[in-house]
Amino acid sequence: MEAIGDQLSQGEVKAGEEVAHSREEPGRLKFFATLNFGLFLTAVGVMVFKAPNHFAMGGTSGLSIILSTLFPTLPVSAFMWFVNAALVALGLVFLDRRTMGWTVYSSFALSTYVSLLEWVIPLSQPLTNDTLLELIFAVLLPAVGSAIVFNIGASTGGTDILAMILRKRSSLEIGKALLIVDAIIVLTAALLYGARTGLYCILGLVAKAFVVDTVIESVNMRKVCTVISRRPDAVLEFLVKVLRRTATVREERGGFSGRTETVLVTVLTRREASKLRLFLRERDPQAFITIVSSSEIVGRGFRGA
Repeated sequence: MEAIGDQLSQGEVKAGEEVAHSREEPGRLKFFATLNFGLFLTAVGVMVFKAPNHFAMGGTSGLSIILSTLFPTLPVSAFMWFVNAALVALGLVFLDRRTMGWTVYSSFALSTYVSLLEWVIPLSQPLTNDTLLELIFAVLLPAVGSAIVFNIGASTGGTDILAMILRKRSSLEIGKALLIVDAIIVLTAALLYGARTGLYCILGLVAKAFVVDTVIESVNMRKVCTVISRRPDAVLEFLVKVLRRTATVREERGGFSGRTETVLVTVLTRREASKLRLFLRERDPQAFITIVSSSEIVGRGFRGA
């Protein structure tokens, strides 16, 4: 089979290189917009659902909710500023500026969004009378926001700074250390607001971990497609010229027929995989294709190592 690369012009090859690069690294404007969208979602979850219900489920928001109860003269947003500023100061002392990166911005941007929402939507009581419904949104919005931010290689600041310090300066297991801190915050919430709220906080703390992982896996979901077709040249041309993807081409032998078959293996997004299926249905209905989901693809045209 003639290599499809021999049939492409230099312009097409260069265009493919540019597309692959844009997929690996989002532009600055897109990165900044995505970061702020994730932080804003987190702030909505904190001010609209967490704070009015006293859902102190760990982190800087949970600590700020508790401090606002203990010192009612100041709102939750004020303590978000104090706590985040203290953690940023610790980070600048114990970590280098390059390590902090966007974490400093995220810490203060999240505090800004919380203050803005507190001013625009002042809530002195829960939005609804359904506590479980409120808990779902109190978990879902910050978890989705955090997942969006983590997925682009940034962080929401706050206790992430503490995690980086622990990782660099001690041999403590970060997950266990942060879990202990969150557990102390939840226990304090139970003592302040009662066992009912404390149990909701425990439920939310556990649920958040699962939701963040699920959202990240869903965002990064890709389809590993293996195609056996009688028209491999046409399939490869479609992948390269239309979808701007490539494929690994193998010559293998069928176990039943004994014939040599050309096998193409490619990694696509869900939308691209659907386009490939439609193409094969039209051009080669007898083609054999297997599609396997993968949530972690590292390499050219996908996530960087």
